[in-house]
Amino acid sequence: MGFVLRVRFASFFCGAAAASALGLYILQKDYKTAHHVVSQQMSSLYGSLDGRISALEKLKGDEAPKEAEAL
Repeated sequence: MGFVLRVRFASFFCGAAAASALGLYILQKDYKTAHHVVSQQMSSLYGSLDGRISALEKLKGDEAPKEAEAL
């Protein structure tokens, strides 16, 4: 009886270790995918923001000479 119990415990723990390894692999892959998607979204957001800032700086640069002429 002791030998059979040890074999069952060994097979249970081998199965648990395999399932754990597979679960960690899937979580790691999911984490990488989510990180990549968020990184792309932030890159797009920063690109849009940089465009807006450039437009505002250009607008401000165009207004500065007009104020100097008025004085």
